[in-house]
Parts: sequence; C-alpha cells; structure tokens
Amino acid sequence: MEQAIVMAQKAARKDEVPVGAVLVCRGRVIARAANTRETAKDPLAHAEMLTIKKASRRLGGWRLPDCTLYVTLEPCPMCAGAIINARISDVVFGAYDPKGGAFGSLYNLAEGRLNHTPRIVGGILEQRCAELLKTYFRKKRHTV
Repeated sequence: MEQAIVMAQKAARKDEVPVGAVLVCRGRVIARAANTRETAKDPLAHAEMLTIKKASRRLGGWRLPDCTLYVTLEPCPMCAGAIINARISDVVFGAYDPKGGAFGSLYNLAEGRLNHTPRIVGGILEQRCAELLKTYFRKKRHTV
C-alpha cells in the first residue's frame, strides 16, 4: 500500500485525483500506475485500469490470478469490473468511496454473483489515503 500511496502522490503533483495502484504477483511488483484521466484526456485512465493493462502486457495474458491489487481508493464499478474480468485474486484498498465504491460502499460487485469473486480488504492505511484525497479536493475548491 505504501507504493500505491507514492503513486497517488505522483498523481496529485500532476493535478490528477490522487489515486495510485500497484499489482503484486507471487510477491513481486508487476505493475504500478497513478490516475492520468486529466493529462491523458481519457475517462478510462484510472490507476487500476492502467495497472491491470501494464500487468497483462508484462505477464503476457489477460488473466491475473494469484495477484493482489493495492489501490488507495475503493475501486469504482468500471475498475471493479476490470478486476473481476482479469481474475485478480485479492484487492486491498485504503479509503472507502461512499459515492462510487463498488466493493462494499455503494455497490458490492464482489458479492459472489459474477463469474469471479476476488477477496476484498478495505481500510488499509485508510486515514493516509483519505487525507490525500481531502487535501487535493480542498486545494481544488480554493483555486476555482
């Protein structure tokens, strides 16, 4: 999660919503990314989506079993769908997202009704992850 936080800080420095993600397979970091929606002008450029794409290329396939995705914010429905489709085994996230979280807060796509059910652990380093987001949005409100 520490590396995901570093990626989130990198996003904030580029005036992106500070979300970072890291994918670990069998104890080895395979891929990491930060949000780049604003810079890339791409609605799909969430940290999780970019990390999954990098990992799939690096490992040579779209299935990512035996992998854990660490992300600073609870994944949205789009990212949760990608996680499930990629067959990622575990998701560990920091801050809960009551307005858009898809692994327990607003929705729970890991409830077992889809073809794959990742294990979900939320609230890891939650305060640090949430503070990154709060600080970012506080600054945005004051600059508008």
